Amino acid sequence: MTDTRRPPSEAPDRSLGLYIHWPYCSRICPYCDFNVVRGRGRTQQGEALLEAAVRDIGRQRSEVGPRRLVSIFLGGGTPSLLPPEALRRLISESVAAWDAGLDIEISLEANPDDASIAHLSEIAKAGVNRLSLGVQSFQDEALALLGRNHSGAAAADAVALARDLFPRVSLDLIHSWPGQTPQMWRADLETAIALEPEHISAYELTFEHNTAFGRARDRGRLTPPDEARRADHFALTDEVLGEAGFEAYEVSNHARGRAARARHNLLYWQGEDYVGVGPGAHGRLMRDGIRLASEAPRAIERYIAAIADDVATPWEALSPEDAALERLAMGLRLKEGVPLRDLAVLAISDRRIAALVDHLEVRNERIAARPQSRALIDRLALELVRD
Repeated sequence: MTDTRRPPSEAPDRSLGLYIHWPYCSRICPYCDFNVVRGRGRTQQGEALLEAAVRDIGRQRSEVGPRRLVSIFLGGGTPSLLPPEALRRLISESVAAWDAGLDIEISLEANPDDASIAHLSEIAKAGVNRLSLGVQSFQDEALALLGRNHSGAAAADAVALARDLFPRVSLDLIHSWPGQTPQMWRADLETAIALEPEHISAYELTFEHNTAFGRARDRGRLTPPDEARRADHFALTDEVLGEAGFEAYEVSNHARGRAARARHNLLYWQGEDYVGVGPGAHGRLMRDGIRLASEAPRAIERYIAAIADDVATPWEALSPEDAALERLAMGLRLKEGVPLRDLAVLAISDRRIAALVDHLEVRNERIAARPQSRALIDRLALELVRD
């Protein structure tokens, strides 16, 4: 990144998404490598972080200028741990800062063990209209391995309750954990389908080095499934969900109809604009053909201090090549792929595309992964730009 700059105001009809990061969790999952901490004993810090986030929203508005706010995503961490009045404040400050229509998508991540009818009702009243439940599995054996606090039965109850309270409900599931068979994965998918959500995110378990699972693998205490088993699970996902009417519109995301797609995440995948509030939150803006990027301080204390000292998170210009590489990596995840015009600076040759014809196709001036190769997106992106 080069050329640190402050993004000027944009036209108010230009769409914008807002991500708000709440880093606290009641328990850190052994596979999680997000910017999270245990929330116990951090009440005072949490109150200071809330004030910092509210102030940051105002600062972002002054830097970005008038926009049409199309989505707010409260993620983490576990933002459902926020008191309802704090949620209400964050949402009201956000919609007051930008022009937000009645159709704005306001998403919040929650765990099934937070899903009492009283708590979810207050979350809905605060303005959340799309709930993303971190179910991960409906099998108690898997949930114990994954370090989750809820049972399979509690997860099913939470989904049923959420469907009564929120216009839109999404479930997160995890596959390819040690010991999982295709039959186990099919059972989870079929249970999820029977609960009738409109959106399911099905993620392959990863073993990052800085997680408990990554360390256990490195010490030989956990053995991830081999590549063939992971491929079987990926294919089974598309098969089972496809038969139930879910479209695999992104590598890991499946929706019953276009309206059910995750609007906020589409901003990321389609290379659109968003700002980030909270520790470690990222932002992306386009100005005069230049892609600007921001990243807030990751440490909670540093973030709070920076906001208190009125130190703005810098916006930096990505080089044209870096912006195009990011566009390729994100856009190739979508079923529709990415427009070739967005990748022109990379000078991807016809020869390189032809060499990957078994995995990629060009249609309507877009390059996309073939259905059977969508599990290989990261590898294909690297192959396309390899010297």
